[in-house]
Amino acid sequence: MLSERPRLLFDYFTQMFAQVTNPPLDSLREEIVTSLAVALGRSRNLLDATPQHARQLSLDFPILDNDELAKIIAIDANPATADFHTVRLRGLYPVGGGTAALELRLHEICEEAGRAIDEGATFLVLSDRDANQALAPIPSLLLTSAVQHHLVRTGRRTSAALLVEAGDVREVHHAALLIGYGASAINPYLAMESVEELVERGVISDVTPAKAVANLNRALGKGVLKIMSKMGIATVASYRGAQIFETVGLAQDLVEEWFPGTISRIGGITLDVIAKENAARHALAYPVDGQRPAHRSLPVGGEYQWRREGEPHLFTPEAVFRLQHSTRTRQYEEFRRYTDEVDDQHERLMTIRGLLRLRTGALDPVPLTEVEGIDAITRRFMTGAMSYGSISQEAHETLAIAMNQLGGMSNSGEGGEDPERLRDPERRSAIKQIASGRFGVTSEYLTFAKDIQIKIAQGAKPGEGGQLPPEKVYPWIARTRHSTPGIGLISPPPHHDIYSIEDLAQLIHDAKSANPAARVHVKLVSRFGVGTVASGVSKAHADVVLISGHDGGTGASPLNSLKHAGTPWELGLAETQQTLLLNGLRDRITVQVDGQLKTGRDVVIAALLGAEEYGFASAPLVVSGCVMMRVCHLDTCPVGVATQNPELRARFTGKAEHVVTFFRFIAEQVREHLAALGLRPRRGDRSQRPARPGRGWPCRHRARRREAGGSGPRGDPRRADRP
Repeated sequence: MLSERPRLLFDYFTQMFAQVTNPPLDSLREEIVTSLAVALGRSRNLLDATPQHARQLSLDFPILDNDELAKIIAIDANPATADFHTVRLRGLYPVGGGTAALELRLHEICEEAGRAIDEGATFLVLSDRDANQALAPIPSLLLTSAVQHHLVRTGRRTSAALLVEAGDVREVHHAALLIGYGASAINPYLAMESVEELVERGVISDVTPAKAVANLNRALGKGVLKIMSKMGIATVASYRGAQIFETVGLAQDLVEEWFPGTISRIGGITLDVIAKENAARHALAYPVDGQRPAHRSLPVGGEYQWRREGEPHLFTPEAVFRLQHSTRTRQYEEFRRYTDEVDDQHERLMTIRGLLRLRTGALDPVPLTEVEGIDAITRRFMTGAMSYGSISQEAHETLAIAMNQLGGMSNSGEGGEDPERLRDPERRSAIKQIASGRFGVTSEYLTFAKDIQIKIAQGAKPGEGGQLPPEKVYPWIARTRHSTPGIGLISPPPHHDIYSIEDLAQLIHDAKSANPAARVHVKLVSRFGVGTVASGVSKAHADVVLISGHDGGTGASPLNSLKHAGTPWELGLAETQQTLLLNGLRDRITVQVDGQLKTGRDVVIAALLGAEEYGFASAPLVVSGCVMMRVCHLDTCPVGVATQNPELRARFTGKAEHVVTFFRFIAEQVREHLAALGLRPRRGDRSQRPARPGRGWPCRHRARRREAGGSGPRGDPRRADRP
């Protein structure tokens, strides 16, 4: 929605995932209970058992190669399967006709599908092959969903199977979406042809074209299994048509007509925009003058790594330079140029918060001396959960030292902490993450925590477990994590085996018993319904709930999760704030937020949406020397930030004072925005009182004392003697 480039329709959908409400699966350890097998054909009365019920075509995998699809199309030529019949529907429309032609053709295909079933079709193949100068392919997701819901509405859906022959299927997310919206099997013919060409050109070596295609199809299928597992769905038959997705950026009218039943919380593009973007892509393939670009045949992507001609990123090389230069030389004006570049959202429109405007004229501005002080603001800052192992000892300790100097908190991440650091108040992390409770989590580790963080999900990998590759498990990392060198460490998606709010409440109780002086966090990821989960977290007596955005952890995250799972923190934070208020729970819990916070404006918007504490991860790492190479998982970080290799670690140049300068600059920017908005601290505002180590804000303690005293809902009896 916010991109200046034509986007595939797939990009407007995000995967949903289990988060306390139901248990996810571990697609690796629990693979034995999962199945990608597909049965194609007419579905008959479930209450009967006849030989005809078993008259279906069985496939081991939902991804078809060209030969397998050709066999299905010609299936009635074999006398043994003459009762099966396949009809191929052309998913093309006259691109010159614009939106009207696209909409008309969708309705025509729906009618053709209905007639084909009435005439005895067992398999319907929705194909976008044979496009030309005049005919453009309909986006396969739009076509599949349109036919799926038309057949459901007319009572014909169980009479035939849908197969999709699509050239726009490139990633695992695309295949998962097509299956989620009704496809029984998919033939990504253009992706397979591309792989074959890569082999023929020598880009891919030591493999035959046929083997390369088989590897691609297997990867797509296994990737779909991993996405299914995020919601605890074990079979592709259950996932088909389940629509376990949320849209971000599609107009409500478009969703209601072509994707009914899909969650859509904000508006966005209409069918008219889809038609225009489709026409723009088609024009690249078929230029009006017939002349292809001379310097390259395909445009640069730049989705995951910054490219000069690719998609814009918030962290450009210039922004990285300005941030590092300003914090190392303590030049606030240079820092303002960095934040101006990042905050220039109104022209580039790269985030939801970029669509928001601060109402600086609603109240009279106040002098800067009358707003909250820098030291009070920096106590609200945290660093993200980056484990010792994922980043180097030098980087990990630098962040901890800086936050301890500021009065904020650094997060140990999932991986324990060296005993020597635990006993050093200057170097230890204040927040101890326990995550799956298996990597370096000991009683001693919990004893030295100011905050204990339970990781239900993580913004970098929503619905998945964390992973440290084998090549990064050096002996000193293994010792800290009580594991074996060279063995990969994977925490399963059901962190702590938390399958319900009751399980979570028990874990919160256990964490408080391990260290009664520490606050207990619960880390959630933004998605639809996160406010309800946050309410349960509050009722379970957690002290803090963290709403993490979907776009964190860009260096070591699976690409499929980086772009296509979870939602921006702006949506999850707003939902959490409103749900807690509606349920009378807001004063019982502190709300924290993180996920690509980079400037003071980001902090102010998060505060206006309800957050009280703010987490930064990528930005402090950049300040420490990270240059956003995004090779964190390879242990080849050239600046010694995300590596355990001693030779590379020697190149680390970050210092704690650089990080301190960054956070003080951020706090100063926050003060400037507060002054412009005319917001003075309220008299007796809890933000003006120093936070007691391991304790929450005063208003929440008053609520707890009321519970312990018996007025209002029954409190935890263990707290009756706590001040």
